[in-house]
Amino acid sequence: MPKQTGAADPAADPNSRPPERRRLRAAAVTVALGAALFLVGAIALSPLDKDPDAAKDARSGASSPRGSIAALREDLRRLPDNPVGWAQLGMAYVQQGRTTADPAIYTKAESALRRSLKVQPRDNYQAETGMGALAAARHDFSTALTWGRRAAATNPSNAAAQGVLADAYTQLGRYEESYRAVQRMTDLRPDTSSLARASYTWELRGDIPRARALMKRALNDAASPSDQAFARLHLATLAQESGDARAALREAESGLRGARDDAPLLEARARAHAALGHDRQAVADYTAAVAIAPLPQYVLGLGELQQSLGRDAEARAQYGILRAQEQVRRAGNAPADTDAILFEADHGDAGRAVTMGRAAVETRPFIAVQDAYAWALHRAGRDAEALPYADRALSLGTRGALYHYHRAMIHEGLGDTRAARKDLERALAVDPHFHPLHAPRARTALDRILDGIDDAS
Repeated sequence: MPKQTGAADPAADPNSRPPERRRLRAAAVTVALGAALFLVGAIALSPLDKDPDAAKDARSGASSPRGSIAALREDLRRLPDNPVGWAQLGMAYVQQGRTTADPAIYTKAESALRRSLKVQPRDNYQAETGMGALAAARHDFSTALTWGRRAAATNPSNAAAQGVLADAYTQLGRYEESYRAVQRMTDLRPDTSSLARASYTWELRGDIPRARALMKRALNDAASPSDQAFARLHLATLAQESGDARAALREAESGLRGARDDAPLLEARARAHAALGHDRQAVADYTAAVAIAPLPQYVLGLGELQQSLGRDAEARAQYGILRAQEQVRRAGNAPADTDAILFEADHGDAGRAVTMGRAAVETRPFIAVQDAYAWALHRAGRDAEALPYADRALSLGTRGALYHYHRAMIHEGLGDTRAARKDLERALAVDPHFHPLHAPRARTALDRILDGIDDAS
């Protein structure tokens, strides 16, 4: 592993559409906010449209905030041959697409970025970086890598290009290269975006204290309310995935005070409320997140929470939305994300989940995809095939309670109760409330194994 300096080692130093149409709008979206930190974070290439009132102001005739999409478009009407302006508009659309769950926004992003490249085909690192970020948002990580390399070659001092490279390398399972790209990004520009990525490299390796310290630095360096909300979100996630639901709740609520309609923060607060037994508040927050951005992660979270509460009709309604989204995904030949694979494995056709998982892991061998494919194989009764993928999902040392639970069930299916017990104990030690359905099943499975040991003795 290369030496990690600076950020890598802090210890050493609203919408008029009906609600149902808003939900189905996200059917072709495969980005799962929170599945990987960097997919939510801004590349910080340009001033982005982070003011929720910007579009409203534009419609009403009010002057547009500098850096908003409306302001960028106004500037481009006056200067239509400005390549930087088109690149900035494209990146603003990429960010908007990530936060609104509207895939049509990515088409606008690509149009703006290609216009920039048409105006200036050479030495246009802003547009090249934007194309890389767009490809990553669409989960085309091989293309993202190509564009990231091109942008980095055009301008070796471009920190944002290193962010694109880091994201692509991570999702392609090339972790050492991703760590180096994050280090270069941090050396070039130690800001919220780079520090957050540095934090994530340590989270992947299971070093939660170091990841938390870096994310606190990212919060301290946050220059805007949206950057502050971003850092609070991931501090909440780190706390939640360490079993500290109260700390997760505090971080989510702190973030929501400055961004009350932030869907990822609402989901984070929902998870914390669910872990603390605040069922009504958890359902309300999940419902609000789905109404704002109906990503599969939120819809599945709400459905499984409802199922855990015995509200089967409400759960089926959410699962129906997921099935509609999956039909559109298949029709568009878009890659399956982990939430779709896990949903199919747990609530649909395990054989289909295996097919989805196999296709996903071939093009995106990230640890979360390895885990989802392993679980699909287990649910299909193919535990011997599943185990190597479950091992790979945990090979970096990630403190993933769900990953350990999945591997425990695979071990039990293979008759290895000792290994199953170890993974179950690890999952429940990391986070005893890691999943509304699977955490109780983990406790039941562990009791079953312990009872078997007692009977044998």
